[in-house]
Amino acid sequence: MSEPQSKPSSAAPAAAIPPQSGPRAGADPQHHGGKASAGLVMSCLGVVYGDIGTSPLYALRESLVHAHEHNMAETAVIGIVSLLFWTVCLIVTLKYVTLILRADNNGEGGTLSLVAKAQGALRRRTWWLYLIGIVGVSLFFGDSMITPAMSVMSAIEGLELVAPGSGDFVVPITLVIVVALFWVQRSGTETVARLFGPVMLAWFATLAVLGASHLLDDSRIILALNPLNAFRFIAENGFGALPVMGSVFLAVTGAEALYADMGHFGRKPVRISWLAIVFPALTLSYLGQGAMVLSHPERAVNPFFLMAPSWFTLPLVLLAMAATIIASQAVISGAFSVAQQAVQLGLLPRLETQHTSDKQLGQIYLPKVNTILMVGVCALVLTFGSSTRLASAYGIAVTGDMVITSMLAIIVFRYAWGWRWPVVLGIMLPILALELVFFYANILKVLDGGFIPLMFAAVVILFMVTWLRGTMKLQAKLAAEAVPMQLIADRLTESPPVIVPGTAVFLTANPRIAPPALMHNLKHNRVLHDRNFIVTVDVQTTPRVPVDDRLTIVELAPRFWCVHIRFGYMEQPNVPRALADAKALGHKFDIMSTSYFLNRRSLKVGKGRLMPPWASRLYAGLYRQSSEPTNFYRLPTNRVVELGQQINI
Repeated sequence: MSEPQSKPSSAAPAAAIPPQSGPRAGADPQHHGGKASAGLVMSCLGVVYGDIGTSPLYALRESLVHAHEHNMAETAVIGIVSLLFWTVCLIVTLKYVTLILRADNNGEGGTLSLVAKAQGALRRRTWWLYLIGIVGVSLFFGDSMITPAMSVMSAIEGLELVAPGSGDFVVPITLVIVVALFWVQRSGTETVARLFGPVMLAWFATLAVLGASHLLDDSRIILALNPLNAFRFIAENGFGALPVMGSVFLAVTGAEALYADMGHFGRKPVRISWLAIVFPALTLSYLGQGAMVLSHPERAVNPFFLMAPSWFTLPLVLLAMAATIIASQAVISGAFSVAQQAVQLGLLPRLETQHTSDKQLGQIYLPKVNTILMVGVCALVLTFGSSTRLASAYGIAVTGDMVITSMLAIIVFRYAWGWRWPVVLGIMLPILALELVFFYANILKVLDGGFIPLMFAAVVILFMVTWLRGTMKLQAKLAAEAVPMQLIADRLTESPPVIVPGTAVFLTANPRIAPPALMHNLKHNRVLHDRNFIVTVDVQTTPRVPVDDRLTIVELAPRFWCVHIRFGYMEQPNVPRALADAKALGHKFDIMSTSYFLNRRSLKVGKGRLMPPWASRLYAGLYRQSSEPTNFYRLPTNRVVELGQQINI
């Protein structure tokens, strides 16, 4: 493949480089000026809260299933609902909405943003912190496969209440919806996204109304608001409560989206939509379901749909299907965004990225990621066949990701914000302890299917670590064998070949060594352009780089300049556009007289001993999956010259 590869030489150090000065703790992201318009709040409902908003479909149901398996008393419903309520309060309201949303990286959130924030706070290379970030991202990808399968299947299963005997059609219908959902990704979601907010608003209104209508079924359910009942449930049932807690955690799956999607809307809209709409609706739904089950224990088999009157069951099923599709769309879009960030930071090879909107930043489509997710989701649906079975595999990846977020947050609170250790530990240790309990409870489900997201995450970790290590070793090998760029520039100045008019741009990962494309051009064509720019593209640990900081140009010798172009990890590199900004620095680039020289590499496994044979083969396979740099860096196709090079690894 070609020379530049998302700046391989900076991939590992990227997280170790302190990010550019970002906003102070508590400052609102700049993307929306701190405003919380009705439109932004409405958009949050569809994009941010799709996953957690559909948790009432299955969270209490699965918790009651485990309670029944352990022969718990009917009054255990109060303890379970209390656990649901206070888990949502502590993890979502306190941890994410109150605290984590303040730890933005220049307005952006997500695991990689938090890693960059923590690295900048420590101000030293911490490979273990970077590894934690890799694990967190990998677990997110594991969750991205399970969420669409779990959400859509749980909604379709409601058809059995409308048409008894339709259970045989749940899997086929789910597969059709899943395939259609992934198929439309290539066309973008801009048009469909306009419907997300109103649909989810209707969904949350329905949750609230149905839940409130059953509160008086058994007024004892109000006792669930007392946290002592949650502690009493755990104390009375001991280890028997762990399987129930593993299902209780389903109520907060999707909470990580609050932080990951913050950059799209800003902090205030995310908080307002949670506190004013989502949290009250979820609370009423869980309380209403609990009161109904206390009064009618036989309805525990599917408490959510059985809350609805018979005439409303079919509309509720259809509304639930729409809500789960939106929830799936949100996590798929999140997977695209995370994959792009991983590519920009050098954790994955260049992946083909298509921008599906010319108006809204962040609407992207990655064909390879989309295909992998679709195959994985379909395989899960076919393997498990029901949401109850799939629930066993759900939660492990999410709990692991949340534990990692809490660990990173402790570092940020202490070293970036300057909080004292007693304050940090006093706030975060109870939350971390609760998450570890949930993690242990979900670990118990490993043999029942929980190994699937862990296995998928392990594969992603293997790919990322192999790519990162292989890229660093390859760049070190090339640097050791190459000729210093300054030496070449000085010699060509003293004894130049034939000089031809025009501008040549040589893209390279290491500006200190002569690009192979330059050496091959001199060797075979024996000409030198009038102006030669050695261009290095570097991805920063900040989401976006200001235009004023985009370019640095240093003259090496007459006719030679070294150009350093910086992009944020949320930006799509566009080299021609960045070079156009060089006019302010006294360099004008005429597209018709500028040629881009790239080095097309071919990796040969077996002789270089760069890594163990299996790792070299894996790295070479990943290398071949890289997208063309012409497309990745937005180069004009009719102005690109590629020169080949074979390397033994």
